[in-house]
Amino acid sequence: MDAPVIVLGTGPAGLTAALYLGRANLRPLVIEGPQPGGVLTTTTLVENYPGFPNGIPGPELVEAMHLQAQHFGATILPGQATGVDLSRRPFQVRVNDESHSCQALIIATGASPNLLGLESERRLFGRGVSTCATCDGYFFRDKEVAVIGGGDSAMEESLFLAKLVRSVHIVHRRDQLRASKIMQQRVFANDKVRIIWSSIVTEILGDPASGVSGVRLRQLRDDTESILPCHGVFLAIGHTPNTAIFSGQLEIDQRGYLVTHDGPATSIPGVFAAGDVQDHVYRQAVTAAGSGCMAAMAAERFLEGISH
Repeated sequence: MDAPVIVLGTGPAGLTAALYLGRANLRPLVIEGPQPGGVLTTTTLVENYPGFPNGIPGPELVEAMHLQAQHFGATILPGQATGVDLSRRPFQVRVNDESHSCQALIIATGASPNLLGLESERRLFGRGVSTCATCDGYFFRDKEVAVIGGGDSAMEESLFLAKLVRSVHIVHRRDQLRASKIMQQRVFANDKVRIIWSSIVTEILGDPASGVSGVRLRQLRDDTESILPCHGVFLAIGHTPNTAIFSGQLEIDQRGYLVTHDGPATSIPGVFAAGDVQDHVYRQAVTAAGSGCMAAMAAERFLEGISH
């Protein structure tokens, strides 16, 4: 299928881009991706997206964006992009063993949070297990929470949570933090934050109906186990941008994120990036949506430029 613009991804960035492109009568083809709706679909309740004073379930918000994009002419194709050829225009995108071409491409494939790999983690994700304190911390007001990690992200999550919860327990597998000195100093100075050194989480306790009740820890120094009671578990062990298929074609930084300039522009004219695939700082639904709008407007201007 040929389309003026192809959008990869159906999270807030991709669907907002599709909405703006549709309203510009550009009939975008949107490739759904391996996780339709992105990580927002794993969020039980979104309370920080403008326009919903009582909050809205993540899947419901994504579904509304989905319908709105389709209403304005976007075609949404199930499947995952398995390869791209950006060496010349029209660009080629392979999906489900079929090739699709476009004059402009918007990449909104997101970044996947790194997980511990526990069965209990998957079972309780969105039921007390989270990868975003800014998104979900409000639900744990005056409760006990655990943060897993030892880098700057873990420290930032912990300090944010400390403003809301009763206490924060940082679980770190080493005997010293990887975070920057200034972040370490802030954490050490906060009396609501405690660090559990040289320990790993071997199981998250609880059930989907009542939520998390605690974590089982293993002390790496002596191999002993203990239970840490808590109501929330925040994973802060990094994200992996979904950029593998662009390797060798687009500029990617050392962390794996697409490098952008002048807003959403990438290293190839006509290829734009939006959302968490290029944003390792904010990672919010509203910032992703905003960058999707920017990418769509940039793509529209690019197409106008090559048509004259």
